[in-house]
Amino acid sequence: MGYGVANDKKTSRSLAGIAGIVAVATLISKIFGLVREQAIAAAFGIGPVVNAYAFAYVVPGFLLILLGGINGPFHSALISVLAKRDKEEAAPLVETVTTLVSGFLLLVTIILIVWADVCIDLLAPGLTADVRAMAIQQLQIMAPLALLAGLIGIGFGTLNAADQYWLPGISPLFSSLAVIVGLGILFWVLGDQINAPQYIHLGSMVLAGGTLLGAILQWLAQLWAQWQAGMGTLRLRFDWRIPGVMDVMKVMAPATLSSGMLHINVYTDLFFASYIENAAAAMRYANFIVLTPLGIISNMILVPLMPVFSHLADPENWPELKQRIRQGLLLTALSMLPLTAMFIALAFPMVQVIYERGAFKAAASGEVAPVLMAYGVGMFFYLGRDVLVRVFYALGDGETPFRVSILNIFLNGLLDFFFYKPFSTPGLVFATIGVNMFSMLIFLWILNRRLRGLPLKEWGLALLQLAAISVVSGVGSWGVSWLWKTIIGDGNLLLQVLELGLAVTVSLGLFIILAMQLKLPEVKIFLDRIAQKLGRKKLLK
Repeated sequence: MGYGVANDKKTSRSLAGIAGIVAVATLISKIFGLVREQAIAAAFGIGPVVNAYAFAYVVPGFLLILLGGINGPFHSALISVLAKRDKEEAAPLVETVTTLVSGFLLLVTIILIVWADVCIDLLAPGLTADVRAMAIQQLQIMAPLALLAGLIGIGFGTLNAADQYWLPGISPLFSSLAVIVGLGILFWVLGDQINAPQYIHLGSMVLAGGTLLGAILQWLAQLWAQWQAGMGTLRLRFDWRIPGVMDVMKVMAPATLSSGMLHINVYTDLFFASYIENAAAAMRYANFIVLTPLGIISNMILVPLMPVFSHLADPENWPELKQRIRQGLLLTALSMLPLTAMFIALAFPMVQVIYERGAFKAAASGEVAPVLMAYGVGMFFYLGRDVLVRVFYALGDGETPFRVSILNIFLNGLLDFFFYKPFSTPGLVFATIGVNMFSMLIFLWILNRRLRGLPLKEWGLALLQLAAISVVSGVGSWGVSWLWKTIIGDGNLLLQVLELGLAVTVSLGLFIILAMQLKLPEVKIFLDRIAQKLGRKKLLK
């Protein structure tokens, strides 16, 4: 057996260098993603086109994230197998896996096209006739994303195994760029008539078509690099006996099933959202704001802690494991609670600065801002649950989180049912928060018994102190924002940006100053971790 596809190259490339490439490429892609969302908001606001798109994109988008994403099952399975094999074995293996996966996903694509109406009716039975018609049409246009998702996921894994990280990291910007260009051309042709009744279906088709074109461009870019690296072509191979094929499938199949379970709650939320006007669009816009910092910070916390948890899994190391669990939860609080304070206190100016232009008017900001506030309330519970799940994985127990996730599906549906009428769209977010709180309590209760006791009162007191500080910082930032509006005003984008920047600075400053007074060791660790990301200090000495 060889040393792996990229072993000869990786000896000269440090992990830090790889991480830097991925970080820069991901940042560029996220910037283009933000511009894409701003273009969609400016073109269609919070109206029927975006609502239809939110439902039509659920299934193909889910497959694109699940199968085509970095660290997804396809990506992980191919890297784990290709890294152990010689380069000359890679092309036949990749071509065979691509043939097998493409055959199945092509069938899924055909099903989505033929039964698009059934899919939309099952997912969103409460849509109006016009929005339903647009959603069906958009789903039929975007159905090939199911096939492209698998091809893109295979491309990610293959290129990373060949020691290529820049193109896979930056390739998602093609999807954003296609939508931006498509909407730009549409606006150039139609101008202010883009949302006129006679053109609204055209805009709907351009949005869906741009999404599909972007995925095609992303795949073609990866395919070209794959050919150049000698890692396979478009050749069809049906010899499933090629060494490594079954190894890939053994990893890929269960990982796909397990990851897919996490998205059922999204379907449940959208089912109820279909009965609330503009709910899906409001959730889409607010969720995008929240996920950007959440994704970056979660990597800062979870990636370093996972191997630490694993090294402390033996009973003799449990006292230190308990300290690390506390560390994970308090670092989560230190990073999430300031964001909670800002998202609650500054939701409206945030939405204004990011989205309010073109067809996205002040009324739309008024609908998205409460949803953003609701998402902000749940940030600690979302990431805290993930920290505790990693503890179970480190203990070799994947069954407990899986069982809890099954229970959460039913709990989420129940809470959605009770919350969506009295609280409207934010109620669907509150339901998710309730599920995450329940998960944390269950996980802590089980770990308390399994690890022979946890200092839960001590942890709870520290968390309550940080929560109180976040309230103070939130009130401070809200006061600054109110004073700015009262004295200076916010009549243009520059004034809004300055208002938001000053309020965010005050909020973070208050939180950090007050948190340092608590003398918690996690505060120093958190500040060191930020410094490390800026390249100045080391973490967890």
